[in-house]
Amino acid sequence: MDLVVKSNKLNSVIQNLSLSEIRIVQLGIVDARETGKGLSATEPLYISASRYANMFNTTKENAYILMKKAEKQLFTRQFTFLSERGNNVKSHWISQVEYMKDEGGIEIIFTPAVVNEITRIDGAEQFFTQYIIDNTSKFSSNYSVRLYELLIQWKKAVKTPLFELELFREQLGLGVNEYIRMYDFKKRILDVAIKEINAKSDLKVSYKQEKQGRKVVGFKFTVKSNKKNEKKQIEKERKELYERQIKEQEEMQKIYSLSGLEIANLTPLLIKNKNFTKVMLPRRENEKLENYERRIMKALNCPNNQMKWYTFLQDIKKTNK
Repeated sequence: MDLVVKSNKLNSVIQNLSLSEIRIVQLGIVDARETGKGLSATEPLYISASRYANMFNTTKENAYILMKKAEKQLFTRQFTFLSERGNNVKSHWISQVEYMKDEGGIEIIFTPAVVNEITRIDGAEQFFTQYIIDNTSKFSSNYSVRLYELLIQWKKAVKTPLFELELFREQLGLGVNEYIRMYDFKKRILDVAIKEINAKSDLKVSYKQEKQGRKVVGFKFTVKSNKKNEKKQIEKERKELYERQIKEQEEMQKIYSLSGLEIANLTPLLIKNKNFTKVMLPRRENEKLENYERRIMKALNCPNNQMKWYTFLQDIKKTNK
């Protein structure tokens, strides 16, 4: 399970990452956890283009292009958060980035501020947001990802507090001169993001705008589980598990598979082996030899028996070369 874990403070920061940059940050967090390597402010994290392509359903060639473009921009990106003293603190997301041309990947080092907020998981569950990266991997808009991250932490509470308009716009990554008219903001940003979240994620989101007089001052959201999409996700995971098990079984069969000639050569050797005839596949009382031979050959044709007896059969082969 590709789980993204961020502190709610980090999750609510003012930032302006592009979609490909957001995805690199997501993969960095996920891979640091999944590999057991952990996040560090000194050690680089490697993210391959093939990993990006597989996670976000694009081609490896397109992943190269997106990651190379992100490499040029990600280093300069900043975010702002509120310190414990109530002051605004500015930080970069990463302190170092290198595009590995020959390897087709990117190496990044997160800044101390980011590392502290991702790794400082001290048991106070309410201060942390967890979500499966697959729930945002199909989004085509960075605003959808940002809104999802802002809202997922309120899933258990169902209702959010007021998202004050000015701060909310900054959290989504909008510039001061972008979509100033409320009609444009809702039509081009908010409604599009909500439509995508409802169609492609595990959340079902709605909102109402709050006004002071005739002026919109912010939004309150209702955040529920999207049962329809959760069912799809469960079915997808089951299908992936089934396909993985089939693939593993096929790989195992390739490893353990015996040819008809090998079975024919092994059968007379096994008849002479007391461990096999007494314990592993005992010969029945008064069973004719030709019938026992056929039963052995039939048993050896079974992939499960080939796997179960693999070490024993290899030893038989070696000792009778």
